[in-house]
Amino acid sequence: MRTKLWAWILSTLLLTAISGAAQSRQGPPQRVDGTVVPPDADENRERLARDMAKKASQERQALLKSDTDRLVRLAAELKDYVDKSNENVLSLDVVKKAEEIEKLAHSVKDKMKGPN
Repeated sequence: MRTKLWAWILSTLLLTAISGAAQSRQGPPQRVDGTVVPPDADENRERLARDMAKKASQERQALLKSDTDRLVRLAAELKDYVDKSNENVLSLDVVKKAEEIEKLAHSVKDKMKGPN
C-alpha cells in the first residue's frame, strides 16, 4: 500500500513538472501566418502611431503657415489692383485674383479642420 502511495505521488509530481515545463517553453505568441509577435510589439506600434501623427501634424502646420503667407500676399496684390482701378473699370485680373484667394481660403479652412 505504501509503495502504491509513493508511486502515485511521484507520478503526480512528474506529470506536474512535465506540464509546467511544456507551458514555460511556449515562447512568444505567434500570428496565424506563423510569424512571431515580440512582446513589446504593441508598445512599438503605439509609439510609431504617435510619432506619425505628430509628424503629420507638424507637416500640416507648416503647410498652413505657407498657405496663409501666400493668402496675405494675394490679398495685398488684390488691394493694389483695386486701388489702381476706378468705378468704371473692373479688371479681369481683379476677378481672377479674388477667385484664387477664395480657393486658397477654402483650402486653408479645410486643412485647419484636420484629417477626417
